[in-house]
Amino acid sequence: MMQDAHPTVVSVSRDDKHRFSKPAVADIRLISGFGIEGDAHAGATTAHRYLARKDPGRPNLTQVHLLPAELFDDLAGTGFTVAPGELGENVTTRGLDLLALPLGARLHLGADAVVQVTGMRNPCSLINGYQRGLMTTLIRTDDAGQVIRRAGIMGIVLSGGTVRPGDPIRVELPAGEQLPLGVV
Repeated sequence: MMQDAHPTVVSVSRDDKHRFSKPAVADIRLISGFGIEGDAHAGATTAHRYLARKDPGRPNLTQVHLLPAELFDDLAGTGFTVAPGELGENVTTRGLDLLALPLGARLHLGADAVVQVTGMRNPCSLINGYQRGLMTTLIRTDDAGQVIRRAGIMGIVLSGGTVRPGDPIRVELPAGEQLPLGVV
C-alpha cells in the first residue's frame, strides 16, 4: 500500500439533502454509530434512497464516503474537472491509497474521529449526469478482466470528533488476515 509519510484531509463536505454533489465546508462533526451530523446519508440504518427502499432496516455501512484527491489529478488528465465534494464524498484525502486498504482498517482523522473501512463505493449512473462519460473512468475492466472501481471507499464512525482540512490521517490496520475490500 503506497502512502505518504503524512497523509492528510484535503477537504470535508456534507449536505442535508440527497443531491449528487456535497458542498465543501470548514469542518464536519462525526458521530459514533451515526455518521456525519447534518448529512443526508447519516444514520444507524441505511440512508441511501435505493437501498432504504429495498431493505429499510439494513445497517448503514456507508456513513462516511472518502475519496483521494489524487483521483481528481488523474481525471484532469482525461479531460474531466472535478473538485472536492463534487462526487458526493465527505472526506477528500491526499497521500493515502484508500483503495488498497483492507476491510476493517481504521482511519484516525484529526484528533478524535475514527472511521472503520467497510468497503468500496459502488458508483451509480448519476455520475454520467454530472459529467458525461465519467462513469467509465471510475469503473473499468483491466486486461485480466478484473473490475477496477476508483470512486472511493465507505466507512462507519467508531469514534466521533470534528474533522477539518489539514488534519492528519493515521491508518490502523486490522489484526489478523488482511481482507480486500468488497463493494458496499
